[in-house]
Formats: sequence, structure tokens, C-alpha cells
Amino acid sequence: MTDSDIWWSFKSSPLTVTAAVATILIVAIAFLSPVLAPHTPFDPATLSLSDGLKPPVLISPDGDWTFPLGTDDQGRDILSSIMYGTRLSLVVAIASVAVAMTIGIALGLISGYFGGAVDAVIMRIADVQLTFPAILVALLIDGVVRTLISVQRHDEIALFVIVGAIGLSFWVQYARTVRGSVLVEKNKEYVQAAKVIGLSPLVIMVRHVLPNVTGPVLVIATINLGLAVITEATLSFLGVGLPSTQPSLGTLIRLGNDVLQSGDWWITVFPGATLAALVLAVNLLGDWLRDALNPKLR
Repeated sequence: MTDSDIWWSFKSSPLTVTAAVATILIVAIAFLSPVLAPHTPFDPATLSLSDGLKPPVLISPDGDWTFPLGTDDQGRDILSSIMYGTRLSLVVAIASVAVAMTIGIALGLISGYFGGAVDAVIMRIADVQLTFPAILVALLIDGVVRTLISVQRHDEIALFVIVGAIGLSFWVQYARTVRGSVLVEKNKEYVQAAKVIGLSPLVIMVRHVLPNVTGPVLVIATINLGLAVITEATLSFLGVGLPSTQPSLGTLIRLGNDVLQSGDWWITVFPGATLAALVLAVNLLGDWLRDALNPKLR
């Protein structure tokens, strides 16, 4: 499929265009949060307990337009918290997908190209990991780290721990997909010609084979981006992800859930709606990309 065909497929789908606009808007607002956010919600010097638990302005005459979506029990602006939290969730998701792609592509190339015992070992490890849900793998990795270092030290490196945990739980899909593509590509004439002229296996895999297996990888990466956001939010909601001092969307939902029964629903609902909108938009883009790059639909 040519670039013009992909563009036509994109613009002819109103749902895909809407998803793309929503994704771009959410990402832009999130990463520009230090400039766009009306408050700095996690700077203790800017908070006042007298501003706590103010309702959204559109549902209550007691609302304050300074805090359009209301505040939490600490007086933090919900709108600003969502903007900062979305940015952190996206950073974790993007970094996790990058880690998973790097590991999966590397192991998939090695497994498919060399075959034999190397292929068997890598694929059996992948098969074992597939028997466990990604969230359990991430919980296991995070739990192991917590037993090895102190709580204070863990909070300091929590971002890196959660990125590594999610990345290590998602690499299998990339490895299996790349391996299957490499098994097809390595028997083609251009690979045989590269071997004849004396190129090393590393050069052949990276320069010649890898560019021809990137299509399926891009589809998996797009879909996994949404899954990584959900996984991070789940871990943070369970209290084993990012700490309260590094508020992701999952952390905000967990903090709001603690006061949900008192009727302060906006603290949980608005971050939850943002999380749902982001994941839905990214998944719709992933579904479109999968169909656009599927040779059976060309």
C-alpha cells in the first residue's frame, strides 16, 4: 500500500480522524501542561486547605471558576492535576513501549535469523511468559525490586521501575511477530546476496531484514501504547506503581477513590474519563493502522 493509499484510508474514516484529533489534543495539552495548566497542583507552597473539595463550577453554584473541575481534599486543582498526570502516564507508556520494542525486536531477529537452539530457548521463554497476564509480570518485577531496595529509594526510582516492569511484560508480542517475519525474509534473494558478499549477520539483520518487518511492529506498538497506559494506571491504582508525589492518572483515580463514598465524585470521575478517552482514541488508531497495513485488505 502506497503512502497515498494510507492517507486516503485515513481521511475516508471519520472515526479514525476523530481519534487522531483527540489523541493529538490530549498529548499536546499533557506535554504543554507546565505552560497551559492554571495551577501547579503538586507544589505544596501553592496549596491551601481552604480550597479543598470545591465542586466543579458547572454542577454547583458554590463552584469557583479558578478551579473549573473542582479540587481534591488537599486543595489541588483537578484540571491541572489531570494535565500533569496525563503527561506522566504518557511518558511511562511511551518509554515502556520503547523498552518492549527494543527487547522484542532484538530477540525476534536473533531467534528467527539463527534458529536452532537459540530459537528454541528464546521461544520457550516467550511461551512461559505468555501464560501470565502482563499485569502479573509487572507486579512480580515491581515486587522483586521492592524487596531489594528501601521504600524511600524505590519511590525515587519508581518511574524507571514501572517503565522496566511494563516493558519486560510486553516484549513477547514483538519477538514472536518479528521472528515470524524474519523466517520468511531470511530465505529471500536479497538476504542470500548479502551473505555472499560477506556482510556480518548483525549488519544483515539490522540493515536489510529489520526494515522489512517494521509494519507489524508499528501496529503492535500503537495498540500496546494504550495497554501500557492501562497497565500503569492499574499498578498505580493498586498502590504499587508511581507514588503520590509523582501523580499519574492511575494515582489520581486512587486518591479520588479514597473519598468517593463521601460524594466527592469529581476527583475520580474526571481523571477516569480522561484515561478512558486516551486509551479509546489510541486503540482506534491502532485498529485503523492494522487494517491499513494488512496485505489481505489491499
